[in-house]
Amino acid sequence: MTTTDATRPTGSQPRLQDDHGATDAAGPDRVTILLAAMTLDEKAAQLVGYWLDQDGVVAPMQGEMAAAADVRTLADITHDGIGQFTRVYGTRPVEPDDRAAWLWAEQRRLTRETRLGIPALVHEECLTGLAAWKAATFPTPLAWGAAFDPDLVERVGAAIGASMRQLGVHQGLAPVLDVVRDPRWGRVDECIGEDPYLVGTVGTAYVRGLQSAGVDATLKHFLGYSGSQAGRNHAPVHAGPREVADVYLPPFVMALRDGGARSVMNSYAEIDGVPVAANGELLTGLLRDELGFDGTVVADYFSVAFLEVMHGIAADRGEAAALALEAGIDVELPTGDAYLAPLVERVRSGLLDEALVDRAVLRVLRQKERLGLLDPQAFEDEPPTGIDLDTPLHRSLAKQLAARSLVLLSNDARGTAAPVLPLRAGASVAVIGPNADRAEALQGCYSFANHVLASHPDLPLGFAIPTVREAMVDALGEDAVRFAAGCAVTGSDRAGFEDAVAVAAASDVAVVVVGDQAGLFGRGTVGEGNDTESLDLPGVQRELVEAVVATGTPTVMVLLTGRPYAIGWALDGDGVAGSGADAGDGLAGADHGADGSLRPAAVVQAFFPGEEGGTAIADLLTGAASPSGRLPVSLPRAAGAQPYTYLHPRLGGPSDVTAADSTPVRPFGFGLGYTSFAYDDLVVDASVRSDAVFEASVTVHNTGSRDGEDVVQLYGHDVHGSVTRPEVQLLGYARVALAAGESTRVRFRVPVQRFAFTDRRMRRVVEPGAVQVWVASHAAASRPGGPVPAGGIVSSGDGPVRHPVPGSATERATVDVTGPVHEVTMDDPRVVEWEVG
Repeated sequence: MTTTDATRPTGSQPRLQDDHGATDAAGPDRVTILLAAMTLDEKAAQLVGYWLDQDGVVAPMQGEMAAAADVRTLADITHDGIGQFTRVYGTRPVEPDDRAAWLWAEQRRLTRETRLGIPALVHEECLTGLAAWKAATFPTPLAWGAAFDPDLVERVGAAIGASMRQLGVHQGLAPVLDVVRDPRWGRVDECIGEDPYLVGTVGTAYVRGLQSAGVDATLKHFLGYSGSQAGRNHAPVHAGPREVADVYLPPFVMALRDGGARSVMNSYAEIDGVPVAANGELLTGLLRDELGFDGTVVADYFSVAFLEVMHGIAADRGEAAALALEAGIDVELPTGDAYLAPLVERVRSGLLDEALVDRAVLRVLRQKERLGLLDPQAFEDEPPTGIDLDTPLHRSLAKQLAARSLVLLSNDARGTAAPVLPLRAGASVAVIGPNADRAEALQGCYSFANHVLASHPDLPLGFAIPTVREAMVDALGEDAVRFAAGCAVTGSDRAGFEDAVAVAAASDVAVVVVGDQAGLFGRGTVGEGNDTESLDLPGVQRELVEAVVATGTPTVMVLLTGRPYAIGWALDGDGVAGSGADAGDGLAGADHGADGSLRPAAVVQAFFPGEEGGTAIADLLTGAASPSGRLPVSLPRAAGAQPYTYLHPRLGGPSDVTAADSTPVRPFGFGLGYTSFAYDDLVVDASVRSDAVFEASVTVHNTGSRDGEDVVQLYGHDVHGSVTRPEVQLLGYARVALAAGESTRVRFRVPVQRFAFTDRRMRRVVEPGAVQVWVASHAAASRPGGPVPAGGIVSSGDGPVRHPVPGSATERATVDVTGPVHEVTMDDPRVVEWEVG
């Protein structure tokens, strides 16, 4: 399609519908007519964003990539139109009502005063809620994974989407579907977990929720980003095509095919030497041709220019633009650094086919049409007023998700005494630690507070967010709570230890709240650009915990973090295997580990639980709520044992052929409660065809004295494959609430595709043969035995274990997968269905 020769008239311009007679045109006809009327400059303008405010640092190398100050008016800048407005609400603190009024006026100007009258699509970050001043902050995605509750995440996504749509926002840059491979990577707090199926089910739920409100979700970061070398941001990815297909890709397949996600963002990284932003095999061949995606691909911020300045595969911005556009990136964000003048010049010089520009513009216009931006009455209504971005519904959902995400890692009884948690009535409590009384400590890297407001320290957060100390005061009363910070998150200052020890010694129980400060590019201990070489708690926080434990006061350690840390010293003592009682009662032990190290009586893991996280933690500590979160990532033994995944083949874990020990301190899926659960009477179909669905059912018992919720985890193992297979693999899961003493039957319908993998011919297949199936409280609660006959049972617990962790599991049943090798299609079922009763 060639560019129109139409010249741009001056003065007041007619609207698109009047100028081109498209009011009655339906579907793509209107878009095609519009494309034919566009000049090359107008086409290029639709393929870029414009960043209105660029104060602070909210993107990689933002300072280095900043262009010279543009003294033109916005009307001049958008003379040819504009594709997107970048973070209208999310780059600096703005009053929602005032900004909405400005946006409506600006959109009306675009429709009335530009030649084609096309409004801008507005995008915002929304990973922990809309990243805007005064907007609700939800738990970070790692907490979504810990909750194992897709339905709740979908409701959260719908609430976030409703706020965005009210403000005139059309696209959200979430969810992150990167599978955790190395906890040293700073962006782990943006991820859901280390299991592709967990990531896929939870991420797809968020997509459905957000898009139900009329906001397009954007899947990040396609593809393989989290596999960066040594956990370093933007570092090369050394993943083979099988790992890419079987680990990194499945969550995207689920979110696209089952969730209907409408936009995708590329990874910054390279895979085997080819930057993803210039990889047509991935962005077109895989994403579009194989997966059938027909939406827009947007560039992660500055990633097109990075092809020149970071990767060094383009000589200039024009070549970078050509490489990205040819590969399949439709829209350059956050600005038109490469897709404006450099791209236009490359087309006019004959070095780039204008058909590639047309391809991208058509996708952009179709997205705008679907979102209503091409409708004659777009933005003719009045802008919203009295905007409330933190409603009672937001707070209720935030509290539910926070509560279900909290993971109880240990809860020791001292001799014949009861476990320290829940706290006994009337106890006095010392609340100690650098994260005990800081609202920022409850929020993730992509919260507005830590992402933007850190550059505006004089402004308030703009919404209520009780700290752990404040929530404990609300629960117990002012007189029952003493406070001392003890130390900062980072640094070596121990001057506060004396006060912390004093308040601990004067109290019945000490709660020490430690962990991370989320931030960007060196402004924190975790978050984008905040990778780490060590998995020890930052600063002198471990020393603070041990100083408090040494007082003899029963001590609870609460971790507010964005990554899992190496805290074996707090759970088992340095280098000591776990030991203890029933999973519901906690791990037995004393204040000292067997090696003499000091360890707290209980440990609670909270992955940045958001605005109601402090209240949720107080509820857990006081017994107003029972913990039910499970680890979405393994707790590492040491930084030197990374990268690690529980989805390892036989030689990927500890063995007699290596002295190195990668066994996690606590495995994927682990979590205790204030009651205990048991499983029995596992019934599994004896055989199933390779293209079919089998059933597995189990009886779940609440064997304790309190009501509670269990995450029933169904695991599997392919006994013999044509390529090595994981020793343990999550097949499905169900969150089940049971009263004390109650039992119920849980039934799973499992597509055999859950055992699919990429074979030696690079086809995704299900092979016939024996597979094992069992139910367990975590990934390490059952261990393989010997050969498995079809229809037989293998008892769990065979073989040596270096670090036993308490848990319960059924025996392993075997299923005989019959028929020919089945090549998986996009239409095959992917999700395990379940029912209770």
